[in-house]
Amino acid sequence: MRGRTDEKRGKGDAPVMATATEADVDSGKRRFLLGATSVVGGIGVVAAATPFVMSLFPSERAKAAGAPVEIDIAKIEPGQKIDIEWRGKVVWLINRTKAMVESLPKQDARLADPNSNVPQQPAYCKNEHRSIKDAMFVAVGICTHLGCSPTYRPELAPADLGADWLGGFFCPCHQSKFDLAGRVFRGVPAPTNLVIPPHKYLSDSKILVGDDGKSAT
Repeated sequence: MRGRTDEKRGKGDAPVMATATEADVDSGKRRFLLGATSVVGGIGVVAAATPFVMSLFPSERAKAAGAPVEIDIAKIEPGQKIDIEWRGKVVWLINRTKAMVESLPKQDARLADPNSNVPQQPAYCKNEHRSIKDAMFVAVGICTHLGCSPTYRPELAPADLGADWLGGFFCPCHQSKFDLAGRVFRGVPAPTNLVIPPHKYLSDSKILVGDDGKSAT
């Protein structure tokens, strides 16, 4: 009798156990499908939201396309150069010291175009210092020979540039030299002065590169 009872229980238990297992599997499948649907839905939401989010940050693409770039110049120390990017090109901003500005006329006899007659600058920068305000120099930092980027060499009379060097820019690729107003020296491969981009002052401490408005301020 005991054996029969066990047998009956065994036979009776088997379907119950099988049913419980199938229910667990079905429940697991439902949870998986719901989870997968949620993940796919979440990815869809992120994918749909990405263009919107990216549209909130157009500055880099705008700059690459040529949009003006605003720079805070208040913290540029005397003699210091900073680099920015405009239209995919490096643009220098240098806060020239009084001594640097005063040295410019001393270079004229050694320059190919000391009066900036070749139109490499806006009309308002066609002057000895090639800038709106004497101290702040803004220029495209690309050599007019083959497009290299000259190095900033503000030191006086370095051994590699000679005793008469008063500061400026030196292109190590082909030895072109420019003074601290970006004017090219005679007898070097670069044919013209460095380019001065359009720019204007928004205030005493801010410059907008790439847009000069109707007149320089």
